[in-house]
Amino acid sequence: MKVDLEQLVDAYLKVRTEREKILREYEVADAALKTDLAELEKLMLEVCNDVNANSIKTNHGTIMRRVNERFFCSDWSNFHKFVKEHDAVELLEKRIHQGNFKQFLEAHEGDGLPPGVNVMREYGISVRKNTK
Repeated sequence: MKVDLEQLVDAYLKVRTEREKILREYEVADAALKTDLAELEKLMLEVCNDVNANSIKTNHGTIMRRVNERFFCSDWSNFHKFVKEHDAVELLEKRIHQGNFKQFLEAHEGDGLPPGVNVMREYGISVRKNTK
């Protein structure tokens, strides 16, 4: 089967460019809608705060006030010590930092993968537009 690479690359770049255009348009429209939602949420929160209510039922739906919590670390060194002292690895997310793990493997070349770790490798394609 003979494939015309010139046509393939041209088609690929056209599709990619169109996707990028559509994505930019979507992101602009979505950002405006997010701004609208944030303003509406702010107003509803003000009403809940004014009447000290955790929920308010309306004909169109129920407003529920909630507390959002996010935890973050400002001192990783001390937090790592804490995790080790309390054997509390469950406080960390279960994922491997890809860049650090690659560096670790390069530094320990020939040792193989640590127990319980697998690797998936697959070929992919990237296309760069010619600069004229």
